[in-house]
Amino acid sequence: MDTTGDTTGILDEALQRLHSSGPERQGRLSNHAPMAVEALAAHGRAGSVHRWLDLYARKLEEFPSGIEPVTDANWRAALGDPRRVADWIDYFGREIAQRPWRDVLTEWWPRLLPGLYGGATHPVIRVGHAVRTLLADDGTEPRLVELAHGLGYWAADYHSVTDVAPLPGADSAAEALDAVPPIAERDGGFRARLSGVTGLPVWAATVTDPDEAHGRLAELVRAATHRYATHGHGEQTMLVHAATAPNAVLRTLPALPHALWIPSLRAAWTASAAVTAMYAPDAPVAYAPPGTLTPEEVFERALAHGDEHVIKLTDTALDIGDEQALAAALRAIELSEPLA
Repeated sequence: MDTTGDTTGILDEALQRLHSSGPERQGRLSNHAPMAVEALAAHGRAGSVHRWLDLYARKLEEFPSGIEPVTDANWRAALGDPRRVADWIDYFGREIAQRPWRDVLTEWWPRLLPGLYGGATHPVIRVGHAVRTLLADDGTEPRLVELAHGLGYWAADYHSVTDVAPLPGADSAAEALDAVPPIAERDGGFRARLSGVTGLPVWAATVTDPDEAHGRLAELVRAATHRYATHGHGEQTMLVHAATAPNAVLRTLPALPHALWIPSLRAAWTASAAVTAMYAPDAPVAYAPPGTLTPEEVFERALAHGDEHVIKLTDTALDIGDEQALAAALRAIELSEPLA
């Protein structure tokens, strides 16, 4: 069930409530609430949004102060400066108020795409959720403001990956993820580990047709989600992003010109493979099939559990909907601490 075009107004109310909060807390932990409430609304659970937000509220910090306005003349100097996040959100708020949101997204997507590794990929994930709401209902102000927050967060936390050597790859996304070598030192936070990613397998590098790029990206999302069912114990939270980051890119493609689909595939692959290299366990485990549980029942379990990453992975798993994807969602529930 997809109710991102929900007429109750609950999602818009929740987004308005959240826009007084910053995109991070403690300078490093992302605010997942806008993404999670969008996922709840998308799966017919709008009535649970405010109750879930009440539980999550302790993880929110006030919106930060600005430093200096970002403009068309000085934006390059502000790119990748987390101190400027309020300035960037204000910039995109002005841009989206003055121009169609698709035009703003199309202009900035290729500028931001190389830096989607900032914020542990959360900014692009937030943008993907925002775009899904706008594709369902193009005109509400809270959804436009949410896109501005997502793009601003991405610009402020822009971080790229360079000097990654191409390694022998595979034809399928699943086999290519299996071929990803783990980093040598699996310690520290996301950026510290990311610096240890020196080589990744080549996959889908010869794709030149946008429609094929779309299909390969969907294949990657499926493979990464399936892989969580057998590999999620490597790091139950961070490995979620190997699936949700490429899915955010996939959800954004319909709002973008076809010319941007191929570079989007390549960036999504690098992100998913890098997260795999940083957090994959030494060996997989067998997964437990979901049995007779329906997708709706699996999502209800994710909501009852409450963890934001569990909700987001389950949201992605329901996009796929097959047995191993649902098993991945149940595995996330099993591995993760519930929201209390």
